[in-house]
Order: sequence, then C-alpha cells, then structure tokens
Amino acid sequence: MSEVSSQEKGSTNQGSQDETEDKKLVWKVDLNLLPILTLLYLLSYLDRTSIGNAKYTSYRPDRSQDVHMAPDDYNTALAIFFVAYVAHEIPANVCNLRLFSFQSLKRFNPRVWLPSLTLVWSIVTIFQAFVTNRAGLFVIRYLLGAFEAGLFPGAVYVFSVYYTRRERSWRVSILFGGAALAGAFGGLLAYVLGLMDGIGGKRGWQWIFIVEGLLTAVVSVAGYFIVPTWSHKASFLTEDERTRLLNRLKADSDAGEKERFRRRYVLQAFADHLVWAYALLFHGFSFAQYSLSLFMPTLIANMGYQSWKAQLMTIPPNAAACILLWLTVWLSSRINMKAPFIIGSAVIARPIAQHLPFDAGYIILLTTKTAGAQYTGVHFAAIGIFTGNGLLLSWPSENVSGQTKRAVALAIQIAIGDLGAVSGVLVYRPSLSSNNYRTPHIIAIGYLIFGMFWAAYLWFWMGRANVERKRRLQNLDQIERERCRQVEMRQEQGDRNIYYRFVL
Repeated sequence: MSEVSSQEKGSTNQGSQDETEDKKLVWKVDLNLLPILTLLYLLSYLDRTSIGNAKYTSYRPDRSQDVHMAPDDYNTALAIFFVAYVAHEIPANVCNLRLFSFQSLKRFNPRVWLPSLTLVWSIVTIFQAFVTNRAGLFVIRYLLGAFEAGLFPGAVYVFSVYYTRRERSWRVSILFGGAALAGAFGGLLAYVLGLMDGIGGKRGWQWIFIVEGLLTAVVSVAGYFIVPTWSHKASFLTEDERTRLLNRLKADSDAGEKERFRRRYVLQAFADHLVWAYALLFHGFSFAQYSLSLFMPTLIANMGYQSWKAQLMTIPPNAAACILLWLTVWLSSRINMKAPFIIGSAVIARPIAQHLPFDAGYIILLTTKTAGAQYTGVHFAAIGIFTGNGLLLSWPSENVSGQTKRAVALAIQIAIGDLGAVSGVLVYRPSLSSNNYRTPHIIAIGYLIFGMFWAAYLWFWMGRANVERKRRLQNLDQIERERCRQVEMRQEQGDRNIYYRFVL
C-alpha cells in the first residue's frame, strides 16, 4: 500500500514539475515572439491606415496643390490596397511561388522573410509622401498592399509552430490588438506630425508618411536580429527546451511533426466548407473594421469637431477596443469557447433586436443627432468590431489541422475576408455621406449580421462533428483506434481524424 502511495506521490510531483516547466517555457516563448511580432503588425496597420489621418491633417483629395484627385479617388486608392492584399495573400504565405524576388514563408526563414517584407513596405510608405497625382497614389497603394499581405497570416502561422492549440487564441488576439493600438497611436502621432506643416517645405500629411515609414524601417532592420526562426531551430531555447516544446506540440496537434508539402493538402483547404465559412465570417467583420478604422477621423470631424480634435478623439475608441478585446479573448480562452463571444461582439456593435435594453454601435450612429451620443456610438462599434475580429482570426489556427492546410486556410480567410474591406472603403464615399453616412452604416449592420450567420454555422457544424466523432469512436475496435492514432494517419486526415476535436 505504501509503495502505491509513493508511486502516486511521485507521479503527482512529476506532473506538477512538468506543468511548472511548461509555464516557464511558454513565458520564454512569449517574450521572444509577442513583442516583436505585435510591433510589426502595429506598424503595418499604422502604415495602411495612416492615409485616413493624413486626409484630415492638411491633405485634401480635392486640393490641387496637394494631389490631383477627385474626392471619390480617395476611396479608390483605399480599395486598391486591399485588392493587392487579397491577390498576394496565398502566394505570400503558402505556395512555393516567387513574390517580387522573395520566396514563400514555407521555404523562407521567418527571420528573413517577415523583416524583409516590413523593410520594403516602409520604403513604399515613405514614397506616399511624394506622390503628385492619383495615378502615382494608386500605384503606391497597390505596392503597399502587396508587400503587407504576408505579415499577419505569416505571423499567425509562426504562432502555430510554437504554441499548442489552446494557447494560440490569446497570442493572436494580442497580435491583433496591435491594430487597435495603431489606431490610438496613429491619431496622436498624426496630430503631432500635423504641427510640422511647412517644415522643410513639406506639408503635414507628407510628414505623417515620412516619419511613420522611417519608424517602420528602423524596426524592420532590428527584426533581422529579433524575429524568431522556426521552433526546431530557435536559438533562444536550449536543446532541452526545444525538445520539450516539440513534444508538447506533438501531443497537442500536428505542429511538432515534419510534414512534406503536398498539393493535395492545399486542395484539402480549398475543398473544406469550414475553411470558407471562416473566410466569410471575416468578410462580414472586415467590412466594418476597415471602414471604421479608415473613416473614423472623417466620422468624428463630421460631428462638428475641428480636424485636430478629430485626430485626438480617435484615441479613446481605439484604446477601449484594445482593452476589451484582450479581456474578452482571455475569458474566451479560459472556457475554450469562441462562437458565443464572436456573436456577442457583433451585438455590441449593433443590437439584433429592438427590445434590447441598450442601443449600441451603429444604431446609436443612426438614431442620434448630438455629437456626444454619436461619439459614444463610435466607441461601441470599435469595441464590438475589434473584439470579434480578434477572436475569429485565431479560430482557424486552432481548428484546421495539417500544416499546409492550415497555412492555406489562414491565407484564404484573410484574402476572402479583406474583400469585405474593399466593399467597405468603396461604400463610405462622399456621395453617400448624407446624414453622417447613414446608408453605409446600414450596410455595415447587414455585413455584421452576415458575419453572425457564419459564426453560428461554424458553431453548429463543428459541434455536431465533435458529437458524431465521439459516438463513432466508441464503436471502433482497439486495432482501428490504434490505426487512427498513427502519425501517418493523423497527417493524412488532419482535422478529419476521429480523435480530432474542434474548439467551438
């Protein structure tokens, strides 16, 4: 009896020690991945949305002394960015194709690939300050979209080879929180740089692009020394830590296994209806996210505030969105559920029924007339939209198994999702700006309802699959169960394996 107790005690101590070592390992990985990758994404979001701040500093699309454009050409320039972003998403992240003399993430070391992308788009950002006509601006925006395309899905893919499935959600949300921080920081920076109007013969809007581009370039150079490489080569880990990391990944998912690139794994992603559901979910939220981010200074200025106040007043909504995003995703990761929180975030952005005890987001923007109430609506909209996006962007990284299939799925989600952004920036145009963009706000509500539908679709199908697999597993004999556990079978079947369970 005492011998059994001793064994149990030893097993308990070993388990406790392993848990402590795992926490230390994850913390070490966090310190080496999260700060630099979040900073890179913050800068990418800042550089793509700074044109919205530049528009309301001293730049006007209809002023011939700046850029010779009609007002609607501003919307076209925004849309061109996302067209390029969508077109280069999958080649940049997965396929072994050349992209502007670079190779894909799968073949290229992340320490070289991600900072190189950042360096090139920082140069493109600076060039925005020197465009003199709409053709030049259209070309610059296309190049910016092309080079930024690989960063976010590439960073999420790097997370998938360092963290277990349950650990990824919180990290992706921290990464995406950089977008909200960029909105807050961008408003403050735009206000400060706008004060440089006339210095060196440059306009305030030009200084926004120049300074932000230079800042990004400096960080990109540092990235060559800081961005981590693949997990099995990570120099910041000891040999024992790398072994522990890979063993954790093998026990949890496919991330610790060596998978050869096969075309059929790519086709599996394109043939999976759940992959397309993730993409359409993001499509609905992306419309609202980018239209709100790029037009927030415009919306606030239209409430009657001066342009310099509009810049500063973008800070509170974005800061609140970042804080609530992180709190919600933390709670979601604690209970290991996503769908209810994604649907709930859309409700915060717009209520789904008139009898709800509060008005929120776009409904406030549609139904109120005072500047203070409408500014409150901007807060609710930002909180709901950024929270929903932070949750849904990490969902496929947890639920799509097979390294190649997951990389393709992430790229499909971003590519199809950002087509919603193209629609958003084209809808929020001067010809539809009456009543403080009433018609575009109504369309945004429709897109959020569309996103809620696909969240419910995923919740239903994956929940049913989990129940069905549990039932089927009980009916298998021992030999068949062991066959399904084999690495070869798990690689071949991926998230279709009978032992695989989806995160709902």
